[in-house]
Amino acid sequence: MTQFFRTWWTRIATPYMLITAILCLLASIAGALLKQLPVLNLFGALIIALLIGMLCQWPMRKFYMNASVDRSKGVSGAAGLIANKLLRLGIILLGFKLNLQILFTQGLKSLPLAAVVVTLTIVGTYALARAMHVAPRLAMLTAGGTGICGAAAVMAISGSMNSTDSEEVSDEEQQSRADDEVMAVATVAVMGTVFALIDIALLPLLPLTTAQRGIVAGASLHEIAHAVAAGDALGAVDIATIMKLSRVLMLIIAALVIAVWWSKRSNNGQGATGPKKLPIPWFMLGFIAASVLGTVVPVFHAWAPQLVDAGYIFLGMAMAALGLNVNFKAMLSHGRNAVIASFIASVCLLAFSIAAAWLFF
Repeated sequence: MTQFFRTWWTRIATPYMLITAILCLLASIAGALLKQLPVLNLFGALIIALLIGMLCQWPMRKFYMNASVDRSKGVSGAAGLIANKLLRLGIILLGFKLNLQILFTQGLKSLPLAAVVVTLTIVGTYALARAMHVAPRLAMLTAGGTGICGAAAVMAISGSMNSTDSEEVSDEEQQSRADDEVMAVATVAVMGTVFALIDIALLPLLPLTTAQRGIVAGASLHEIAHAVAAGDALGAVDIATIMKLSRVLMLIIAALVIAVWWSKRSNNGQGATGPKKLPIPWFMLGFIAASVLGTVVPVFHAWAPQLVDAGYIFLGMAMAALGLNVNFKAMLSHGRNAVIASFIASVCLLAFSIAAAWLFF
């Protein structure tokens, strides 16, 4: 145990970690503040934090990291650690946003639709992306972000996939993972923003009730911020939010299923004979526990908004850390087909959501 704490203290107590953590914290806070502006609220705090991290990469490298190999490795390592660990903590705290009592009462009718939407979108987007020669990890991250809840889903699913892999991975593999995460997050952010504007313009022209428009917004849009913004514009923010949170609830099941699938896919044909790592993303159990505590324990229920805000700050720091490490050339060269696949899937998702809202709500 002493050795464990000594090892982690050595990794954390460095000037590179201090500098990187402060920069990521400032980016996360800036994202939380800027998301309140009229246009930027469509993107949300996490996307803004990611963009700030990406913008900070150039001055950090030019004026600090390039001056020393140790600095470069130290900052990259610190950013990777922040992205990995604070991601999990942020996802756990995000569980307090899910009030299970509301979902299982007011949102009872939306849960079956959420399950169908998430399943069809993930399977369909992944199959389409793979048919277009998108790498498996990027294809699944794009599918999860499109089907569930945007950036938070991308990061949670990435964490569940990583939890089934070996803890010891090369620097090249770590960079590849980070590039896939950033590309998937950027893709669903753009698609969500575009389709939020489409929903706001198109849905009032269709023969749908206000409630049905809220269902479509919650069922078809990517980020929670997208669903809330569109729902508010359509006069159905409460219904849109409940429908969207019903999809967020599916993140628990999706992360577990994808972890098992990814583990089997990764081990297929390798002939491993030693003990296998249990393919369970343990941080998702924390997400479940937070949802339950926030629903049934009065103290946690009262503090749920603050805990969720803290979760978004940690997630924002993780996103900013990803931005600091992203390889722009690799992201742009490998991401085009993922964007096309997500666009086609988003069109199909919108059409399906309109049909389902018209027929069943």
